Amino acid sequence: MNDHMPDDLSAAGRDLRAYTDELRPRHPVVRNARGEYVLLRHADVLAAALDHERFSSQVSRYLQVPNGLDGEEHTHFREVIERHLSPEALTPFVPVFKQVAAELAKELPRGVVLDAVNDIGAVFAVRAQCAWLGWPTELEPQLLAWMKQNHAATRSGDPDRTAEVAAQFDEIIRSVIQPRLAAGYKAPDDLTTRLCHETVNGRQLSEPEVVSILRNWTGGDLGSIALCVGVLLAHIAQQPGLADRIRTAPNDEVEAIIDEVLRLDDPFVSNRRVTTCPVHIGGQDIPSGARVKLNWTSANRDEAVFGNNEFNPEGSAAKNLVYGAGKHVCPGRLLATWELRIALQTLLASVQSIELVPGQAPEREVAPVGGYHRVPVVLT
Repeated sequence: MNDHMPDDLSAAGRDLRAYTDELRPRHPVVRNARGEYVLLRHADVLAAALDHERFSSQVSRYLQVPNGLDGEEHTHFREVIERHLSPEALTPFVPVFKQVAAELAKELPRGVVLDAVNDIGAVFAVRAQCAWLGWPTELEPQLLAWMKQNHAATRSGDPDRTAEVAAQFDEIIRSVIQPRLAAGYKAPDDLTTRLCHETVNGRQLSEPEVVSILRNWTGGDLGSIALCVGVLLAHIAQQPGLADRIRTAPNDEVEAIIDEVLRLDDPFVSNRRVTTCPVHIGGQDIPSGARVKLNWTSANRDEAVFGNNEFNPEGSAAKNLVYGAGKHVCPGRLLATWELRIALQTLLASVQSIELVPGQAPEREVAPVGGYHRVPVVLT
């Protein structure tokens, strides 16, 4: 191991964005307290994301479809999933998302303190995802409660607690899909039903595979969308002119603004890989079989690529890694982008301003979660 690489670092209790900003200028690669090699610079994160031979995605002991698969197996499952996440598949849901956003905007009280993450982002995420998947609205309280438990478990760093919360979510998914798979049940014609009857390599998806795909679509995305809304509203509240720009901008410009805000404060912190052979990267020799983290939050703030990190949607777009890169790039990018744009446009159209609360600064999330834990705002 190179003597210049910090070893056994712990990010526990720290704001990961600030910590990686501190480390990155001096250290391209660090090793954390769990023995994982963490890539911090844009060039190295991108190189590893594009190198599917030496950096395998088969890291988890649990089935993860498709992000935990490699090679042709990944390709076959990815084709199934992308059919449901294409522009053609998602366009019919645009009015549905608009209705969800409009109803939420109407419900939100004016002139009182709200948490942009939990009161706005989490509620919108659950309702939009349930509408997209065809899940019953009665699941909303259960899903909101699960999101809080999941965030707490993730923050704790306790793998047993995290596994227990993940198992609880799998039970929620099974409660939705098992009736659809039962003989004689007249299943509704919705996305979840269609997924239950999808085929890969000429066979029907197994129940564990369906559960894994739905866990990927919902378990990860619910929390991510909530965190994104928190980051976006915190940024807008501190840059009032941006709200006016979003109100009048065309959709593609709004989406570019969203991507840039999320680049500056990326709540999708990292993805894991495992090396299949010895690798030299970032000036470091990493052995075969080592766990590696691609730190997107750090890469997206690399001074070598983004200068002093001024807000620059047009200039930053080509290098933005918010949704990853390579063949494992987030398949739900379009869904997330449209949901966030619609939520933002609808909310800004329904209020005069979104303001931070004096004396109540937004609370940052701490490792291993990014973004904000709480963003107190007032809608006027």
